[in-house]
Parts: sequence; C-alpha cells; structure tokens
Amino acid sequence: MAELAQRLTHRRVLHIAIPIVLSNATVPILGAVDTGVIGQLGAAAPIGAVGIGAIILSSLYWVFGFLRMGTTGLTAQAIGAKDSNETAALLSRSLMIGIGAGVAIILLQIPLFWAAFKLAPASSEVETLAVTYLKIRVFSAPAAIALYGITGWLIAHERTRAVLILQFWMNGLNIVLDLLFVLTFHWGVEGVAAATFIAEWSGLALGLYLSRSGFSGGLWRNWTQIFDRIKLRRMAVVNGDIMVRSVMLQAAFTSFLFLGARFGDTTLAANQVLLQFMYITAYAMDGFAYAAEALIGQSLGARNRMVFRRSVYLTSIWGGAITIVLTSGFWLLGGWGIDVMTTAPDVRLEARQYLPWMVLAPLAGVACWMLDGIFIGATRTGDMRNMMLISVIVYMLSLWALLGSYGNHGLWASMLLFFIARGITLGWKYPGLEASVGKS
Repeated sequence: MAELAQRLTHRRVLHIAIPIVLSNATVPILGAVDTGVIGQLGAAAPIGAVGIGAIILSSLYWVFGFLRMGTTGLTAQAIGAKDSNETAALLSRSLMIGIGAGVAIILLQIPLFWAAFKLAPASSEVETLAVTYLKIRVFSAPAAIALYGITGWLIAHERTRAVLILQFWMNGLNIVLDLLFVLTFHWGVEGVAAATFIAEWSGLALGLYLSRSGFSGGLWRNWTQIFDRIKLRRMAVVNGDIMVRSVMLQAAFTSFLFLGARFGDTTLAANQVLLQFMYITAYAMDGFAYAAEALIGQSLGARNRMVFRRSVYLTSIWGGAITIVLTSGFWLLGGWGIDVMTTAPDVRLEARQYLPWMVLAPLAGVACWMLDGIFIGATRTGDMRNMMLISVIVYMLSLWALLGSYGNHGLWASMLLFFIARGITLGWKYPGLEASVGKS
C-alpha cells in the first residue's frame, strides 16, 4: 500500500493536469474569439445574442454534465478495482446516453427555447439574433453530449494527452471557422453557430478514434455487462444525483446572465465579456480537479486511504498555486483583456466597473472547484447534490438582499458568495468521505 502512495508524485499529478489545463485553455479562448469576432461589429446586441444563445445551450448540455463526471468517477474506480469488463461497458453506456440525450434536445427544441426566452428579458433585437444562432447549433447536440462520456472515460484512464488532442482540434477548428465565416464571409451570428456545429461533429469522430482501445476485444458490446441491473442502478443513482446538482448549478449561472440582462444590453454585454475570465478560471482549475477525480477514484477502487490522502494533498497544492496565478493575472491584465474582446466603448467602460469581482473570483472558488473533483472521483454524489441545494439557497438569499440596492454589483457579489458557500458545505462533508475509505 505504501508503495502505491510513493508512485503518486507531483510529476504524475502534472502529467494528468497539464494537458487538461492546456486543452481547457482553448475553450475560453474560443469563447473570447466568439465574443471578439462579434464584437468587431461594434454593437452590443450581437454580443449579447451569442452570449445568451451559448448559455442556453450550455445550460441544456451541462444538465447532462453527469455523463462526464459520473463516467470519470465510475471508470476510475473500475480501473482501481481492475475490472476491465465494467471499464469497457461504461464507455458504451455513456455513448448511448449521450446520443439519446442529444436527439431528445433536437426533438424538444421549440418548447425548450420558448421556455428559455420566457426567462430571459432581453431586447427583441438580441432575442431575434439568439434564435437564429440556436436553430443552427442545436443539431450538434448529440455530438456535444456524447463527447462528455468520451472525455470522462479518457480522464479516468489518465489519458489526458488524448483529451488535449481532442479539444485542440475541435476548438482550433471552431476558431478558424469563426474567423472565416464571420470576418471573411460576413455571416454574423449565423457564422459563429455554423462554426461550432461543424467543430462538434468532427470532435465526436475524433473522440471515437482516440478511445478506440475501449472497443478492442469485444468487451464494449458485452450486452450482459452493459445492461447489468446492479451496475445500471448504481450508474443511475450517481448520474441522477449529479444531474440534479448540475441543474441547480446551471440555474444559478443562467439566472446570473438573465438577471444581468435587466440592466440593459450594455451591462449584459459587459457581463458576457467578464464571464470569459470566469471560464478561464474554471477551466484552469479543472485540470487539477480532473486529476483529483482520476486519482481519488482509483484510490477508492483499490480501497487505499494512504493514496486517497496523498491524492487530495497533491492536487490541492497545485490548485492553490493556480489560484494565485489567476488572481494576479486578472489584476494586472484584466483591462487589456476587456479591450481585446470588444471595440464598443460603452461595453469597455461598463466591464471595467465590475472587473474587481473577477479578480476575487479565483480566491472565492478554489475550495469548491477542488472539492468537486474529490467528491466526483469518490462518487459521493448525494453529498454533492445536497450541499449544492444549500449553496443555491445562499445565492438566492444574497440576490434578494443585494440586487435591489446594489444592482449589477450585487449580482456579482451574490455569485462569489455562491462559490464560497459551495466550498464551505463540501468541506463540512469531507471528514466523513475520508473516513469511508478503506484502511491504509
């Protein structure tokens, strides 16, 4: 057992995390390019439309984020337990769920988008452009959601270089097509949507190739294993808990953008620009949270408390270091980043007013991001669900207390309090998690 802990080094953590950080870096860059390319039109409405359209689809897709998280935790535990049959079956199950969920979104797009816009009090110009965007992008939903399962399966195997290749290809292609369709062909919002549609389907094809080891030996089509009642029940419980948790999380983020829209198109656009910094923070932290998921899951599968503790320690040390880098970067370069993402003078001025909140965001969120990774790897999803409920209540009470008096500043303050509440509540549950791991 001690030998296993010794093999868990800083180098191994970085081997898992750095490709994820690099691959995730392409995602906020993509968001910044989407915003920046549309921002070259010199108007607030197209920026807001792409922002609202993207967050509506992201909110729908992230409801199925359980597929990425649940697949990582369950697969890592199967690897730790040396259960190759279940490891292969989990890949097949995740693909079936992902494709089925995407088809359901396509079929239900009219009521789903109608409900979303009922919740979004944006101007008619923004809503019209957002509908145009959504009608194109929704048809890549099966690919986008199935990729969650593939990514989770690769992370559990510590094959994060493959994830880097996948994300680099998909987001790189998206950026190239953004520039081509919008700046050269002048397709506007439609061009941004078409670029993402093509990139997501090509990403699914590449993802299937990168996970081809899961299809060797015929275990992936062992239908008895795939539809094993006990395994399916456990997967359903884990995924169901994560889905409920994801719905609450996305409700909070979606309400943030929608409530910001009440302050006008300029504030909506400013918040959308600043959210790119938020995404940078989340994706950088995800590298080490994902490393925690894989390593924690494997230690749980092997029932090794020593490895569990060392996994928590090493990944958290690196998560804290990234937090310091991000906070310093936003403080020093935030104004420059705003200017890069939009040429609209009113949006630039508005975004600078709220930039200090983004400087504080990494400090407020580091605990919740790292603890999310730990609890996902351990598949302690019931705790994640319950603590998210408490945190959402804190967020709603903060909005009630702060929004009327402080406007958009109150909105940002409520979001940071939401992060802090998530960290505190999961931290409260951590001792019980550690105590449940097999003796070292």
